[in-house]
Amino acid sequence: MLAAVVPIKNEEKRLERTIETLLSIPAELIITVINGSNDNSYNIVRHILTGKILPLHFTETLGFDIPRAIGAKAALERGATTVLFIDGDMDGNISEKIMELADIVGKGADMALTDCYPGENIKDLSHLANHVLKVRYQLNQTLGLEQSLGTASPSHGPHAVSRRLLLSVPLRELAIPPVSLALAAKGGLKVHVGTRVPHKELGSPRKNTRHAQLIAETIIGDCMEAINVYHGQERRRACGQVEYDGYHSQRRWDILDNYLGG
Repeated sequence: MLAAVVPIKNEEKRLERTIETLLSIPAELIITVINGSNDNSYNIVRHILTGKILPLHFTETLGFDIPRAIGAKAALERGATTVLFIDGDMDGNISEKIMELADIVGKGADMALTDCYPGENIKDLSHLANHVLKVRYQLNQTLGLEQSLGTASPSHGPHAVSRRLLLSVPLRELAIPPVSLALAAKGGLKVHVGTRVPHKELGSPRKNTRHAQLIAETIIGDCMEAINVYHGQERRRACGQVEYDGYHSQRRWDILDNYLGG
């Protein structure tokens, strides 16, 4: 069974198109994890007339990536064999691409990632984007996967995982996507690039400068933490002499642990 997990926070302008994309593929279950939204997102989900949607509604903001772990548990409990993760603001024309992710997992992969910079020279990107990609590549190199993954990361773009991964990697670790990647590689699970979609075609809106900076710092810190986890070392988020927090300290581990333990 293919299930899709859709984290949603104030996505009323793009959400309907994202849901339409998921309804166009053979997903049997669409788990919307609405958290801290103060717009019309929840009502949009509730009024879509299909039994495929399971809305999970949290009035509090869960924080970066926490909804993924929550949605993964719900999908696992309902018998999903493949779980697709796609953000609620990804309203691009990507239905064929996300099916490529699901198909490769159906054929035996445990994690299928999206390459969001296919054929692009990262030197042409901003300094901030370039730094993030270098750190993502550093993680993949540490895992021995740089040749197959390049800079691809579960932090960027849709990705899909197998039921075997969800039973092998603690669900809590899905809230730090690079750590879930590191643990999958350490456990000998099969990780591949499943599709290629240039970032601009995902449909996600441009971020303001401060938000983009915090997202970048979050991903950099996540990757450094993942490297430490892979080596069995203390979990730290430092790259060089700088500790990267970003949105990490806003992750609501208390809510996640309560949900996972329930």
